[in-house]
Amino acid sequence: GDSDVDAFIRKHGLGDDAKLDLKSLVEGAVAGVGKRRVTVRVPATTANMGPGFDCCGMALDIWNEVTVERAVSFSFEIEGEGADKLPRDKSNLVVRGLEAAYKAIGKENEVPVLRYWTKNRIPFAKGMGSSSAAIVSGILAGLAIAGFNLQVKGEEELLQIATAIEGHPDNVAPCIYGGFQLGIHNGKRWYTDRVTLPHGLMCVVFCPDHITETSAARDLLKSQVDVEDSVFNSGRVGLLVAAFATNNLHWLRTATEDALHQPQRSSLHTHLMPLIQAANDAGAHGACLSGAGPAVIAFTGGRAGDVIAQNVSERKELEVAEAMLAAADRINCPGQVLITKPIEHGGYIVSETVSYDPDTRRHRIHYVQD
Repeated sequence: GDSDVDAFIRKHGLGDDAKLDLKSLVEGAVAGVGKRRVTVRVPATTANMGPGFDCCGMALDIWNEVTVERAVSFSFEIEGEGADKLPRDKSNLVVRGLEAAYKAIGKENEVPVLRYWTKNRIPFAKGMGSSSAAIVSGILAGLAIAGFNLQVKGEEELLQIATAIEGHPDNVAPCIYGGFQLGIHNGKRWYTDRVTLPHGLMCVVFCPDHITETSAARDLLKSQVDVEDSVFNSGRVGLLVAAFATNNLHWLRTATEDALHQPQRSSLHTHLMPLIQAANDAGAHGACLSGAGPAVIAFTGGRAGDVIAQNVSERKELEVAEAMLAAADRINCPGQVLITKPIEHGGYIVSETVSYDPDTRRHRIHYVQD
C-alpha cells in the first residue's frame, strides 16, 4: 500500500525523482498481477453438537473479517478477539491458510509480500471455530489474490486444503459452506454434505471468561471406546440429523447427548453439566459443549424474522440465557452469553480490488456480497 511505500521513502531519505520512480514501479508490479486487495468474511462454527464428534458442525452468525493487500513489507494487524494473544507473524493461521492455498495451486514459491488486517468477532479459544475461521479466511484470500478457482463438485478442493491443516471437517466444513454440515473421510478424501436447518432456530452460547486449548481438551479422550458407547453415539447422531431435517426439535434433548467426549471433558469443564441442565430446565430443546469448549451451546426455537422486533414471550432464548448465567454464577464460572442464529452460507469475499484492461467488459463487472 501507499503507506508502506511512504515509510520506505522516509526511512531511506529518497529524493523526489526516486519517490516517483519507486511508486510507479510498485503500482506497475501490483497492477500487473491482478487482485491487489481482498476482504473476506468467515463465520463462527459450533462443532460436534453433542454426539457428532469430529464430523458434525454448524455455522453461526458471528463473523471475522480479514483484509489482505499486496505490500512492500509484511505486516499483520489484529483488532478484537484474541488481539492480545494471537501471533502477528507468519505463524498466524490466516497466513498459514493463505500459503496452503498457494501451495495447492502449485505456486508455493510465488506467495507475494502481503499486509494483513483482521477484525475478530468470533470468541477466541472458546470452542467456536476461531482457528478454522482463520484457516478458511486465509485460503479464500490466497485464492482471490492469486486469481485462482478450485473445483467443488466431486472434489471439494478447498475442504481438502483446510482439513489438511485442521485435521477434521467439523468446523472447517460449515465455515466454508455454511449451515449444518456432516463430514466424513471416504478413504480417499474428505466429503461433506448439508443437513437441512429448521426455520426459527436460535443458539444461546455461554462463553466463560477463561479459554481452553483444543489440544488440552483432546488429550482427555480415550484412544479406544466401548461398543456400548459407540452404539449410544451412533444412534444419537442419526437422531440429531433427523431432528434438524424434520424440524422435530424436541428430539434434541436426547439427540445432543454424548458418551465419547463430553463426559471425559467434564473434568476440565466443570461448568458443562450444570449449564446443560440449567438450559434444558429453562426450556431449551437441547444443549451441549461447543467444540472442545469451554463454550456451552443451547438450542431454542420460535424466531420469526428479526428477534429484536419480535415479542420476547414467543421465544425462549432469554430465559435460557438467564438460567445459564445463574447456574454459572452459582459455581463461580464468570462469563457472558451470546445469542445468535445458524447461518446458511459460509465464508465469502466481500470486496476485491482488481486491475483489468479498461477496454474490456470485465472491468465493469463487480461481485457484491455483504
